[in-house]
Amino acid sequence: MRLSSLLRSAGRSLLPVNSNVTRSHTCGELRLKDAGSTVTLLGWLSFRRLNRFIVIRDSYGSIQATIKDDDEHSKNLLAHLPYESIIRVRGRVRDRGEKHRNGKMETGDVEIDISSLSVVNEARKDMPLLPDAKAHEQTRLTYRYIDLRSPQLQSNLRLRSSVIHSARRFLVEEKGFVDVETPTLFRRTPGGAAEFIVPTRTPAKCLAYSLPQSPQQFKQLLMVGGIDRYFQVARCYRDEGSKLDRQPEFTQLDIEVSFTTQDGLLDLLEQVLIAVWPEHLNRVKPSAPFPRLSFADAMRDYGVDKPDLRIPWKIEEVKSRIFEKLRGGNEDPSWTLRCIVARGSAEAVSKARVREWKRLVEMNYQSTNFAVLSKNTKKKEGGWFNFVSDEEIEREFQLAEEDNIVIAWGAPSKVQYTLGQLRGLIGEANGWRKREEFSPLWVVDFPLFERDEEGKLVSCHHPFTAPIQEHEERIEKEEKLDEIRAQHFDLVLNGVELGGGSIRIHNGSMQRKILEILGEETGEMTHLLEALESGAPPHGGFAFGVDRLISILAGRGDTSYGIRDVIAFPKTKEGRDLMVNTPIEPSREELERYGYEVVKK
Repeated sequence: MRLSSLLRSAGRSLLPVNSNVTRSHTCGELRLKDAGSTVTLLGWLSFRRLNRFIVIRDSYGSIQATIKDDDEHSKNLLAHLPYESIIRVRGRVRDRGEKHRNGKMETGDVEIDISSLSVVNEARKDMPLLPDAKAHEQTRLTYRYIDLRSPQLQSNLRLRSSVIHSARRFLVEEKGFVDVETPTLFRRTPGGAAEFIVPTRTPAKCLAYSLPQSPQQFKQLLMVGGIDRYFQVARCYRDEGSKLDRQPEFTQLDIEVSFTTQDGLLDLLEQVLIAVWPEHLNRVKPSAPFPRLSFADAMRDYGVDKPDLRIPWKIEEVKSRIFEKLRGGNEDPSWTLRCIVARGSAEAVSKARVREWKRLVEMNYQSTNFAVLSKNTKKKEGGWFNFVSDEEIEREFQLAEEDNIVIAWGAPSKVQYTLGQLRGLIGEANGWRKREEFSPLWVVDFPLFERDEEGKLVSCHHPFTAPIQEHEERIEKEEKLDEIRAQHFDLVLNGVELGGGSIRIHNGSMQRKILEILGEETGEMTHLLEALESGAPPHGGFAFGVDRLISILAGRGDTSYGIRDVIAFPKTKEGRDLMVNTPIEPSREELERYGYEVVKK
């Protein structure tokens, strides 16, 4: 998308970006209507040809400028000037004429006849990269301040600013919310992800803060304090490895409301998403209400709790007994065999891809045996199974030339996991996950608890989520805990979890009981428990993942678009900032200040 188009969609093209600065115009705004005007431009030297034609670029676009034949001073300045040097150009805007227009530039109908040119700041001669050149991601992250000049990152960061601005305007001006900042120096939180700690200079004691995973407890305390409609663009932290859609520090649009219900919250959150939707994507703007799917139905039909509904295939039972020999000697009554009939995906499947999918799926202990069968792979691999004919399979599943069938067998949970992953992988290879479509979905009715690998009961999301009203008595009696449903909901967009929320526990005794069931020390939560016992209103909230939302919008629905391209200064997957070379080991003086010493294992 062109940068000027984004600026127009964000309402920025009419703003006075040339006030309080020494330029008269930006490099991207001049058109035929400006012919004859005298202008002053400042920007980066982006291109030169024949020591006569140059392209000057700023944050808003680029334009060609020409040097007069007798202007030896300007020619000498440019002769050895490195690209990305800052220059000042003054001259008259001229119509390039029909023969010389450049349709690839938004300013391609005009050019600047230079009357004066000066160098404001000369760039280094050995520039490590140029903004419009392809480079390895490690190089881009190391020299991020140069990479940020690229049209794509300029567009992404301005899109991010526009979306956040729209959210603030909607919540404050149309919904009466209060923007409240909460502390980032907090204390450790029971359960959840690993947290970063911040040591303090406390004599004879080893005391530390924790950086919050979210403002969860603070926003609940604000509800108790009467700030009944709170929001915040919050920085959050998790001491985990970075992934394509996750960073150790990230941004949430955090929302909490008193005296609400789950239906009321979902309606509000749909309004928020529609309100921040960028104008240039109006053609594919989702409409409310969004469809809802229970957690159980999502796992049954799609094998994941965040399905991409653009992919049209579901997991199905195999009622025929033609694959019965796959059971072998397994007598487990829960053994199952299920499939996905992936219509129209034959061209997306190859032997190499199936091997790669097998590697990816088997990286998780939840996987099981599977086979991808089609006429396409049959021709390459020489048949499907010895005990069943090709004709039987084609007849049973009504396969056409362009179809695949994916079969998995074994323990039910492993079958669902395997087919869920393969549905996404084949859908991506077939182009479904790159389509310029947006398919939002609410996943509801999650379990309140789940079991970890050791069989211990843990919160499915966090210990502050309320159970559905019909299951509250089970908490008190500690009965059928694995079957209790939560008032939790996730917003899924194109197979990406855009955020999660819930109705919270507002009763102190119930909150205390759930912490005890989970084996958490209630002393860690005295402040919250006492607040809930001080007249806490019923409340609930939600947090949008800003980085994920912007990446989906910037990618125009393409879920392979990484969040590192919508964050100004991101970390690598190892959690490092290559530009400033951090994290680093603390100095001896720093350790002594806090009373710490490093013991290397």
